[in-house]
Amino acid sequence: MKGISLISAAGAVALLLGQSTFAVANGGPIADVLCSAGADMRDRLETHYRAERSWAGLRGPDEVMELWQDADGDWTLIIRHASGNWCIVAMGDALEPFSHSPHS
Repeated sequence: MKGISLISAAGAVALLLGQSTFAVANGGPIADVLCSAGADMRDRLETHYRAERSWAGLRGPDEVMELWQDADGDWTLIIRHASGNWCIVAMGDALEPFSHSPHS
């Protein structure tokens, strides 16, 4: 997704997932959040983008944040909801790990 704005990338994801199973939620701090059933989103990330989950953390009792990335450094930040829906909240490229442990 290098060189693609978040809005353009969001539109591309909507087309790839199919508008019948894809919803755009408005409101909150992020203007457009793209959501889909978890199985559909996982399949698209793994199959089409060849992305893998690189980390996860709790956002609250009903939400898990996950960062997915591909071999080129493109990344997608997902919120998994207890309801089964997954939402893309951010995308980008050039993801680079830090060379030190966050606990050092």
